Amino acid sequence: MTTPGSGVGGPAGPLDQQAVAQQAVAQQAVAELTARQQRVAVAESLTGGLLAAALASVPGASVVFRGGIVAYATDLKASLLGVDQAVLDRCGAVSAETAQAMAEGVRTRLGATFGLATTGVAGPDPAEGKPVGTVYIAATRGDTAPGTRQTCERDDRIIRRLDLAGSRNDIRGQTVTEALALLLVMMREETR
Repeated sequence: MTTPGSGVGGPAGPLDQQAVAQQAVAQQAVAELTARQQRVAVAESLTGGLLAAALASVPGASVVFRGGIVAYATDLKASLLGVDQAVLDRCGAVSAETAQAMAEGVRTRLGATFGLATTGVAGPDPAEGKPVGTVYIAATRGDTAPGTRQTCERDDRIIRRLDLAGSRNDIRGQTVTEALALLLVMMREETR
């Protein structure tokens, strides 16, 4: 008998375990968003569309997933997501400030309750003087009803730095799982 996704008999490998965990978190996020009648949008750099794909893979996601913007190039972070060029110049594309601005930019541009963003260094080489595995993820929250505020207050954002290890694909996969988990944290804090 083979383990799904492994192609060989025996226990699932690390990538299979990561994929299973990622799918479980994505299903949880979609279920909670659906129950709350809220929506999410994603801005991705190092994950290159993997976060959007994880959400879209869940049946029923179309009710809560507004879409995503893959801004792999630094100039696109400014032009598509509204990240201030001064932030990019001062802090770089791989920074907490950029991750927050990406999340807020995609949230407001795509009309979602929550914005999620990923930026970092997946390798194989360092970037901007930051080592491989340096990742920032951000979640922002705001009211999307017409005429309401569209800016983040201190309680409406969570930014995390991750120091991940492994291959390029490992880092990207771990980032997706961590970003989805961050969305769940933000939703649960909202109910406290």
